Amino acid sequence: MTVALDLTEATRTRDPQELLNAVAPHITELTVNIFDSGTSLWDREVALLLRDHTMVRDMAERILGNGVMYVMASIENPDVHLGVGKLVDIGVHQLILDTPVWWGICRLYNGGRYKHHAPFIKRRTDGLCLRTSEFLKSQGWAIDDELWAIDGADCSPCDSKVPDSH
Repeated sequence: MTVALDLTEATRTRDPQELLNAVAPHITELTVNIFDSGTSLWDREVALLLRDHTMVRDMAERILGNGVMYVMASIENPDVHLGVGKLVDIGVHQLILDTPVWWGICRLYNGGRYKHHAPFIKRRTDGLCLRTSEFLKSQGWAIDDELWAIDGADCSPCDSKVPDSH
């Protein structure tokens, strides 16, 4: 049996906050933990970043937003090799670590398939981060150039293990 996945309905917007908040109805595990604060998923993830990292809200939102953009691009383009720098990776890790939210993202945007995270230890220095930022722009994302350029060629330790991993 072949199943065709149409992401166009789920990803009409390029707004990271809207995309993340749309995940809420797809969260089925630990819902009390996720929804007990009464805040949106966006505000929850920002609050967790602020709890665990030394930064102001504006920076947390920038990092989370670019992390969402990267995750969505990696889901929408499973055969394209993408990678992030250290700062944006903080936002990506925030999403992955909040596992009920990550599962919701996988349910809504990845056809229910789990998107693995299995980085290598050594960071890459081949400019993948900068190429990824250009790719994201070509896909209609309004990236934060400063966050992507800050790491320059010092990229995430990802390998070309697409399509089931970022």
